[in-house]
Amino acid sequence: MNLKQLLSLCCCILFINQAKAQPSTPARPKLVVGIVIDQMRWDYLYRFYDKYGNDGFKRMMNEGFNCQNTMIPYLPTFTGPGHTCIYTGSVPAFHGIVANEWIDNRTGKEWYCAEDTTVISVGGGKAGLMSPRNMLATTITDELRLATNFQSKTIGIALKDRGSILPAGHSANAAYWFDDESGSFITSSFYENSLPQWLQQFNARKVTDSLLKQNWNTLYDIHTYTESTADNSAYEGVTRGEQAPVFQHITAGATYAGAVRATPMGNTLTRMMAQACIDGEQMGRHKNCDFLAVSFSSTDYIGHQYGPNSIEIEDTYLRLDKELATFFAYLDKTVGKGAYTVFLSADHGAAHNPAFLNDNRIPAKAIPLEGAVEKLNQFLQSRYGNSGIVKSLMNYQVYLNDNIINTSKLDRQTIKEDIMNWFKVQDGVTAVLDLENTGGNVTPEPLQSMVTNGYYANRCGVIQIILNPGWYSGHGSGDNSTVTGTTHGSWNPYDAHIPLLWYGWGIPKGETFKTTYMTDIAATLAALLHIQVPNACIGKVIEEIKK
Repeated sequence: MNLKQLLSLCCCILFINQAKAQPSTPARPKLVVGIVIDQMRWDYLYRFYDKYGNDGFKRMMNEGFNCQNTMIPYLPTFTGPGHTCIYTGSVPAFHGIVANEWIDNRTGKEWYCAEDTTVISVGGGKAGLMSPRNMLATTITDELRLATNFQSKTIGIALKDRGSILPAGHSANAAYWFDDESGSFITSSFYENSLPQWLQQFNARKVTDSLLKQNWNTLYDIHTYTESTADNSAYEGVTRGEQAPVFQHITAGATYAGAVRATPMGNTLTRMMAQACIDGEQMGRHKNCDFLAVSFSSTDYIGHQYGPNSIEIEDTYLRLDKELATFFAYLDKTVGKGAYTVFLSADHGAAHNPAFLNDNRIPAKAIPLEGAVEKLNQFLQSRYGNSGIVKSLMNYQVYLNDNIINTSKLDRQTIKEDIMNWFKVQDGVTAVLDLENTGGNVTPEPLQSMVTNGYYANRCGVIQIILNPGWYSGHGSGDNSTVTGTTHGSWNPYDAHIPLLWYGWGIPKGETFKTTYMTDIAATLAALLHIQVPNACIGKVIEEIKK
């Protein structure tokens, strides 16, 4: 064999070895777990840090990657659009989930974001008439299914239907949510015509009943909860059947299964359901990467009732930290440490209770914005002689009754200008913006972009109301002492600054203080998984993670 032949042979051997070394499929984790914690303020990571164990939040913060300055890029900041944004990498202007509820401007009908009257409930009653059909874009879970020719399993789980349905996507194998009447997890015929055997067995265990037999007391000595206000606080709402918002909260003997939602046991139930699903569906044990989308909803119910400075919220997060530790240990054992990827974020944050802020000399107020409809219509009737020109003020937006305007041949633009001028002189209003002509608004960033990103014409009002920092639309009178708990929905950092943690396969250790956005989550997942971004994604890859 001459030198030329020898070199040729060596090249062939090298080529063959290289070909053998190439993986048959792109490198991916066995399982991706998306965790959304409903109403989790970013600062909860640090307010309770000293009391967290090492295996829950701290495991992700100290061993994974922490995006410290992640923001929501649209308005309003609610649950439906939050979950949708995370998984589509898009904003309401494109994905269409503008709020939890909206009015369809073509028909005048009010819609719930996951409502679907064409499906049949599977395992429950009317709570099962849900699907993702109102969502106009694909999700990262859809794209994973497409990339693997639908061999990857994608499933959503949450107490809230919208917390499981919207993340799971259109092509999901399933989405499961909690039915208050039966105390079971249910689905709809959009996914399947009967509950799988593993879920029937899980529901038959009556886990909800067992959890509710445990009264809610603090995890630790109540005197150690120094990050919170006093237990018996005027800032907190009172649970049905109780005389004061104090520990212990009695749940034993509860005849209403839905009571579990507003207790930490709701998070326990969700974690147990997630593990049952992974076992029942053998997720993370197939050739292709699977994706489980889990949303912990109880944090939102508890936050709304007691507020972010309550002992109840502190105790909820200390208990959730333990649930995460249990869940991660389970994943280590069943899927394999280093074989799965987890991200953790929130759909929105929450405001401080206005009475709490006032008592600490910080301006704030809760106003019943929906109650202003009557006053606004009285003003318009005095000018135009027609009643009911404004249909609603939901989502901090003015919805007009175009039927009345058109039938009476009124000047719509003049009416809009009158409404805007009326709101501009109302107490607590920062800005009034024309949603049909955003270019004509004089508004600083990031507010201008957030308003534009949140506007989808068929489902939005025509005018956006922006309240002062610390103000929100809530039930109560002029005396803030009558307003308890909290809410969300504004552009302000307490609502729009969310946690974003990454951990596991493909994730380096580190952190960034660069501004990242909720839309970047799906884009980064697409890069990690080597799949296409969702079809309306506007997010960018968080390069520090990919590097």
